[in-house]
Amino acid sequence: MPKPHAYRFCFGPWNLSEGQDPYGPPTRPAQTFDWKLNKLKELGFDAMMFHDDDAVPDVDNKSAAQLRQEAKELKRKLDDGGLVAEIVAPRLWFDPRTVDGAYTNTDPKCRKYAIERSLRCIDIANHLDCDLIVLWLAREGSYLRESKNARKCMDYLVQAIDRMLAHDPKVRIAIEPKPNEPMDQAYIPTIGHALALANLTRDPDRVGCLIESAHALLAGLDPADEIDFACTFGKLWSIHLNDQNGLKFDQDKPFGSANLRVAFNQVRALERNRYGRKGEYVALDVHPFRTTKVEHWTLHLENSRRTFLRLVDKARTFPEAEAQALIDERNYGALDQLVIEHLLGQ
Repeated sequence: MPKPHAYRFCFGPWNLSEGQDPYGPPTRPAQTFDWKLNKLKELGFDAMMFHDDDAVPDVDNKSAAQLRQEAKELKRKLDDGGLVAEIVAPRLWFDPRTVDGAYTNTDPKCRKYAIERSLRCIDIANHLDCDLIVLWLAREGSYLRESKNARKCMDYLVQAIDRMLAHDPKVRIAIEPKPNEPMDQAYIPTIGHALALANLTRDPDRVGCLIESAHALLAGLDPADEIDFACTFGKLWSIHLNDQNGLKFDQDKPFGSANLRVAFNQVRALERNRYGRKGEYVALDVHPFRTTKVEHWTLHLENSRRTFLRLVDKARTFPEAEAQALIDERNYGALDQLVIEHLLGQ
């Protein structure tokens, strides 16, 4: 029996959000990046996730030399705190040129911008000694089916990823699928779509995926099944754990907040696939409730990690032999209760 391994955790600056949403203003004062980085260190996390402009603000208006200098300054801060950059992702959904998509925009000049921005993101990642680029294909879809040729858009996505792979022979690309929001419907809504797209690229071995719990739930799928599916191909390179209450907007609730059993099964899937043994991180992509006071600002992160570790213990102490006997008898009523009582404790 393989020896259980310890997990490493990370989060991003956006996970200490100020409470603004589409229906109201911030509820907490804005804080600097350094304040957020210090909170990460205080909480004992191991790494930080970055968008390219989290690492280097105003990416588009800086020279290659400026990108290098500012990224190296950030690298020194991370080194001083004993931290690393887990991923870097190009933030392609804020720029006016990507309002109708980035890589799949109908305007070739806009597609060119999206690719160039992505290559600069890779350069920043290199300066941070990070080889994993995450693509959340936020606006790669359409609000109106007739406005785009989805077949042609698949070619655009492959071309963009191929340019990134050619830019750096060491970089790995992890696609983070989501079925909707901000687009009406996305072209790459699930892990199956992401891995199929990866197979069309110039180097499929360097294209994998990132699963987010809420995104799988928004697609009507079980995140645990998505985890097992990705791990079957050896392509789960990062994971965003959170929770989701139904098919609403992306809520990023604390892990296990809405459905503890769904969370338990995600942890079981990670455990049986030995996720983390190759250095992968558990990213807690959670947000504080909008009503959260300043003095409670980090509880969503602390609680999510605590819940995860408690569920790791539950997964490792689950009565597998007893469960297997019930499965052999096809006594799923008893199996169901076994799981419930195990989660409730003695």
